[in-house]
Amino acid sequence: MLTLPNVLTLSRIFTVPLLAFLLWWPTWEFGYGLAFTLYCLMGITDYFDGYLARSSGTVSKLGVFLDPIADKIMVAAVILVLTAQGILRGPFVGDAHVIAGLVILIREIAVSGLREFLGPLQVSVPVSKLAKWKTTFQMVSLGALILGKAMPWWNIWVGSLEINLPHTVGLTTLWAAAALTVVTGWDYLRVGLKHMD
Repeated sequence: MLTLPNVLTLSRIFTVPLLAFLLWWPTWEFGYGLAFTLYCLMGITDYFDGYLARSSGTVSKLGVFLDPIADKIMVAAVILVLTAQGILRGPFVGDAHVIAGLVILIREIAVSGLREFLGPLQVSVPVSKLAKWKTTFQMVSLGALILGKAMPWWNIWVGSLEINLPHTVGLTTLWAAAALTVVTGWDYLRVGLKHMD
């Protein structure tokens, strides 16, 4: 049961509290540098647990159950801590960037509930290519937001406005992820509606 892919998946879940701890002090640049490194390692394990399970033929029910949960826990924890520390804030719209994070969290909860509803009906909801793009934007976004606090000096000028480059990339890709979240969430919902009375 505890194959290497499952151990990698569990390691992501157990590392989330440490990641949240490192993100708790937004002025602690070294901590955010460590958090960025840890976040990247967690992303690498996310890739390798699935790759190893498929290539070695050790895909298990436990792994299928845990992998999406590990991803959602990590994403939700990062979004919540970054929101609490005021990092989902930027030029032009201020705190409204939190809305993009909220959209992502709502979709994750809704899709999880939909999968739970469809499970007993033997209806699978496969991950679409668009959903994979959503995940990519989401992971890049959160990583960039963390990196922006680790490197507050990495600024560029856009006209008369000085902006932190990683932070701005993070906010931009967060909105891109939120937009794809709405599209893919609707796709999943349409499948579910066909099986609801």
